[in-house]
Amino acid sequence: MKTIIEPFKIKSVEPIKFTTKEERKKILAEAGYNPFLINAENVIIDLLTDSGTSAMSAKQWSGIMDGDESYAGSKSFFKFESAVKNITGHKFIIPTHQGRAAEKILFTIVGGKGKFIPNNTHFDTTRANVEFTGAEAIDLLNEQGKHPEIKADFKGNMDVEALENFIKKTGKDNIPLVMITVTNNSGGGQPVSMQNIKDVKAICNKYGIPLFIDACRFAENAYFIKKREKGYKDKSILEIAQEMFSYADGATMSAKKDALVNIGGFLSLNNEELATKCRNLLIVTEGFPTYGGLAGRDLEAVAIGLEEILDENYLQYRIRSTEYLGEKITAAGVPIIEPPGGHAIYIDAKRFLPNVPPHQFPGQSITCELYLEGGIRAVEIGSVMFGKYDEDGNVISPPMELVRMAIPRRVYTQSHIDYVAEVVIEVYKNRNKLGGYKFTYEAPMLRHFTARFEPVSNTE
Repeated sequence: MKTIIEPFKIKSVEPIKFTTKEERKKILAEAGYNPFLINAENVIIDLLTDSGTSAMSAKQWSGIMDGDESYAGSKSFFKFESAVKNITGHKFIIPTHQGRAAEKILFTIVGGKGKFIPNNTHFDTTRANVEFTGAEAIDLLNEQGKHPEIKADFKGNMDVEALENFIKKTGKDNIPLVMITVTNNSGGGQPVSMQNIKDVKAICNKYGIPLFIDACRFAENAYFIKKREKGYKDKSILEIAQEMFSYADGATMSAKKDALVNIGGFLSLNNEELATKCRNLLIVTEGFPTYGGLAGRDLEAVAIGLEEILDENYLQYRIRSTEYLGEKITAAGVPIIEPPGGHAIYIDAKRFLPNVPPHQFPGQSITCELYLEGGIRAVEIGSVMFGKYDEDGNVISPPMELVRMAIPRRVYTQSHIDYVAEVVIEVYKNRNKLGGYKFTYEAPMLRHFTARFEPVSNTE
């Protein structure tokens, strides 16, 4: 059979509110042309993020009813701990309310002025939590990953040679840890190969630097390894994941992605001294070490989700459904990061809108038009999210200008995805009518969440 069906049945549904284009024009203007500021009820298809937007299973909902809400020593914590240890093999498991809380705790302890954190590509909250401490976030993406049009199996890989050169230049004492993000979110949801993880680990061992994994989408990454990397086709997803984590000294995870839950995360560690420091900070900022800012019911849901995500039938459907959207829009000429990644399709805004310069935010222009045309909410990943200013106030743009359409897990059917493709193609056909945007308000950090914009006039 060529059709890969959803490996689940729908037991509960949520209505979608439909809006007209005229209504959406007013809604978008009132939101300052920032999709983050649009009320969710006014969105038809919500592809803003795949974080915390999954549909939980019947088993997860039953686990929620069975949650132990004891303040200390909850049985739900021990289920959670066991599930995380089974996958990561790490000794010390610290629950947090989401991934950025784990990042905040970790980098508060190891970061600071004069420190540097290399990564294949930091995502927004990771970068913010690094830089909030005064440390500097360094991206060392491999060359293939910087070119959206190039097709390669593992475009999320770190540039190993660049990593070693950076360590030599900077000094190992100024690098408290190296991190690899799997899959590489800012790099188009592209996977990282097992060989790359092993090569990075070898460099870390050579210089005595710990390796950490940002593990939000570890199962999707493991599936790509199984399908694309020699020597793994006969291994289970669990076996591949366990090998990935075996090369790491610790990990952060937002369970809101590959644990299929609406809230939750963890920090896993092998170093007892660092784990003690992290737990002490956890108590101050999140909660007691056996709940870490989560209700017992959430710990139950995470534990069950970490089992369900390892189902290869689910992962086949998940990766194929994303690929399906990519194929439909590229057939119409829409430029994207190729090949499609695991959790999202990334439109290449530079090629989509070559007439709009980076400082006028072509990705933001596309996200606004997707909402106007079809009520679809996406997110810009380019000069709005990652741009900086030089001493003269000029915009320093990142290498790529992208629009991410992140697909929630177990939420939308094929007809929803067909609708998304139709809207994207319609926007692409009318791309010559689109113009740029400028800030009317921006926050000093993570500005994309709360920024407000207005269209740029033809004279600007």
